[in-house]
Amino acid sequence: SGAFPPQLRAQMRDLARGMFVFGYDNYMAHAFPQDELNPIYCRGRGPDRGDPSNLNINDVLGNYSLTLVDALDTLAIMGNSSEFQKAVKLVINTVSFDKDSTVQVFEATIRVLGSLLSAHRIITDSKQPFGDMTIEDYDNELLYMAHDLAVRLLPAFENTKTGIPYPRVNLKTGVPPDSNNETCTAGAGSLLVEFGILSRLLGDSTFEWVARRAVKALWNLRSNDTGLLGNVVNIQTGHWVGKQSGLGAGLDSFYEYLLKSYILFGEKEDLEMFNAAYQSIQSYLRRGREACNEGEGDPPLYVNVNMFSGQLMNTWIDSLQAFFPGLQVLIGDVEDAICLHAFYYAIWKRYGALPERYNWQLQAPDVLFYPLRPELVESTYLLYQATKNPFYLHVGMDILQSLEKYTKVKCGYATLHHVIDKSKEDRMESFFLSETCKYLYLLFDEENPVHKSGTRYMFTTEGHIISVDKRLRELPWKEFFSEDGERDQEEKFVHRPKSQELRVINSSSNCNRVPDERRYSLPLKSIYMRQIDQMVGLI
Repeated sequence: SGAFPPQLRAQMRDLARGMFVFGYDNYMAHAFPQDELNPIYCRGRGPDRGDPSNLNINDVLGNYSLTLVDALDTLAIMGNSSEFQKAVKLVINTVSFDKDSTVQVFEATIRVLGSLLSAHRIITDSKQPFGDMTIEDYDNELLYMAHDLAVRLLPAFENTKTGIPYPRVNLKTGVPPDSNNETCTAGAGSLLVEFGILSRLLGDSTFEWVARRAVKALWNLRSNDTGLLGNVVNIQTGHWVGKQSGLGAGLDSFYEYLLKSYILFGEKEDLEMFNAAYQSIQSYLRRGREACNEGEGDPPLYVNVNMFSGQLMNTWIDSLQAFFPGLQVLIGDVEDAICLHAFYYAIWKRYGALPERYNWQLQAPDVLFYPLRPELVESTYLLYQATKNPFYLHVGMDILQSLEKYTKVKCGYATLHHVIDKSKEDRMESFFLSETCKYLYLLFDEENPVHKSGTRYMFTTEGHIISVDKRLRELPWKEFFSEDGERDQEEKFVHRPKSQELRVINSSSNCNRVPDERRYSLPLKSIYMRQIDQMVGLI
């Protein structure tokens, strides 16, 4: 507390709340009911109907008031019961999924389905830890909306020979006739948390089963030699189109949801898959010295390799990888998390933002934009919860002040087009309110019910809180199944996949952990230590 006074902490908490309120209020004033706010020109943004191929927009924006839906549980966490209740009623009364919108299954699941389920759980929680978040005459409308959306996403899982879903569906008509047969591992394999929660709340195994089938299909396609997965796969043939294996885009949340599915549902096979994957990651992706803060060589870094050979494929990392220290905290690998987080924070210190791609060999950004992503903030928050070291409060303050200085515009916070010259793009993605602001607020709000209520919470990959309790570890449909997977009596047949023996992965080879001059030749240690020593000397 001496290194970060309580008054300063309260000031930063209020600054984080103010950041959320400024973005949210401007969205409601200038953009609702459209999906996103254009914060520079104070206008709303929806799907790009004129250019269906504009996937950067159309994958995410479904013409269903995305930013409002995505922000629901942030309102509750900040204790704003009146606005939460108002927002929930607006969603119930105005949002419909009966739209001619072709959206990415993954984005609709984590941003919309996950938020509806989180808000439903907050409303129906008998303890009401965040204040009175109940809705008068609430009749499970958000749960029914979540079910409606999930049913509209189900066609993605049909007519696929592997069980791996199509990447996109039209909410009215199903899978488009010209649909792509290629999908990324994270997009197809990170649906189990939301689909599993929905199944267990409804007592309908369908959603969890299709999501779990996709995870197992991807898992069974991993390399026999390395245990690694690629980043792009053909859903009909099971052929790996993208053979890159890393921790960033295309794979990140696949690993995250193996662990988080186990935390929520208690299925041992999820933990077994995660442990095997983590072992392969450590054996083939990790470079640098063994220990975080001692020994010869450079600090640890996780690189992109060929899934079959484990050989380096390129010399960049992307900003999404900054989530990984937070995941390491959840499994107790805190020392390695501290080291990896420091690497990403050193990059933030240099630019006042995290470039989308950073070339660790050239020590320069490869892709220069920063769309207000939350991953570094998320890991900062989780590391503070694990260590209580005030260093992470300083990191959070630095990030807050950078966002205020470089991204705040007339009606919200804007994407940085260029992290060096700080030019901007007129877009504020929904995850800024649902994740970035939320994690910053929670970092400084030590008395928040998330920390003090006695309820254990887990965050989805979109930052939505889900209480971890035994109800989600129960299978309400279990009694209907016989041993061979058929339902008893006159219930409709639903195949229930049986647990499969996991292959033992040979991880005895440590040679790829040794730094190689060609792979990792830069003085990262000096950057790392210089930047971090300016703070509180954690490392």
